[in-house]
Amino acid sequence: MTDPIYKVWMSKAKDACYELSPEERNKLYDISAEALKQVGGEMVVACFSSWCSEKWILWGVEKFPNIEAVQKHAQMLFEKDWFKYTESISYLGTEATE
Repeated sequence: MTDPIYKVWMSKAKDACYELSPEERNKLYDISAEALKQVGGEMVVACFSSWCSEKWILWGVEKFPNIEAVQKHAQMLFEKDWFKYTESISYLGTEATE
């Protein structure tokens, strides 16, 4: 059995995202949520941070059942042009037990 993989991410919208209507932006966010659900992942927390960071306006933590799910999620987002609309940085890790 493998340990769950946690992904900490920080994100901001690219110009292409701001060109979308609010409805289209919501659909874009739904793409990510649906892809996460399809690979068995879950959003632990998502936070707005624009009030304290000029670089990253959102950050969050996602939990995946294994590394294959992380890779599949990234592939699904790539296939949906997710990275055309957002810039991000992320870190992966497993839970520290000691």
